[in-house]
Amino acid sequence: MKLNRKDILGIQELSVEEINLILETADSFIEVSTREIKKVPTLRGKTVINLFYEASTRTRTSFEIAAKRLSADTINISASTSSVVKGETLIDTAKNLEAMNPDIIVIRHSAAGAPHMLAAILRQSIINAGDGAHEHPTQALLDMMTIRSRKGTISGLKVAIVGDIAHSRVARSNIHGLTKMGASVCVAGPATMIPLDIEKMGIVAHTRVEEAIRDADIVMVLRIQTEREKQNIFPSLREYAQYFSLNRRNIGLARKDVLIMHPGPMNRGVEISSDLADGPHSIILNQVTNGVAVRMALLYLLTGGAS
Repeated sequence: MKLNRKDILGIQELSVEEINLILETADSFIEVSTREIKKVPTLRGKTVINLFYEASTRTRTSFEIAAKRLSADTINISASTSSVVKGETLIDTAKNLEAMNPDIIVIRHSAAGAPHMLAAILRQSIINAGDGAHEHPTQALLDMMTIRSRKGTISGLKVAIVGDIAHSRVARSNIHGLTKMGASVCVAGPATMIPLDIEKMGIVAHTRVEEAIRDADIVMVLRIQTEREKQNIFPSLREYAQYFSLNRRNIGLARKDVLIMHPGPMNRGVEISSDLADGPHSIILNQVTNGVAVRMALLYLLTGGAS
């Protein structure tokens, strides 16, 4: 089976069959990263450009590693060291990159819809590595892969997403993906951090962490995204930690075999305590490992590979 689409712009547009294809392909690439020589010739002669207008550690690095492990030529561009600082527009930057004939452009941008605009005007495949507070599809895919690898399934699980829901593209992509795959999803956070119409996405919203994580199979913790906030929406980080942090006091409400996730970067002691982040229920580093495999799968499938 092939992935019959040019671009990966969001989880909302993917079917269950497409998600399963991506996850199964990613499963097959896990083994590559365990080899002594972590490289296969699959994308030799292909070129991948990582165009990042926002800071990133995990996403950018894992896309670069994924491309190199598939033997693709990889170019990394940061807005701060490009002609963007001289006033060049995103469209002009993209058109110039298109003229160099790469195969895939991976873009992260602060403006929601930026990847969609490029997908409409460029012949290259576009992968959305995060656009504003809209979506982060590859994060949701690696999260689903991590859950499925540990639980055997996604369907029927209760997943609680806790934190700054309003500004989180990770939350939106995961809500789309997890509900499509049969999970029961709820969110929790301060009322100022939960969109008023969030329940239209087929989930339940709480303003108390305890209500959300009770009997949860998975607890996904999100950080407060101060860089996207237009005004102070919570009195202080100390008060946030007091009422909304995941810690030893409240995690006992979840199932005994609960798994704890975080997309990073973590603010330890704010949204999650260090003992939980580093404890036996944490699969945070598994998420990072699976991120490479998921991004390898997408690069492979978008260049014509079949499962």
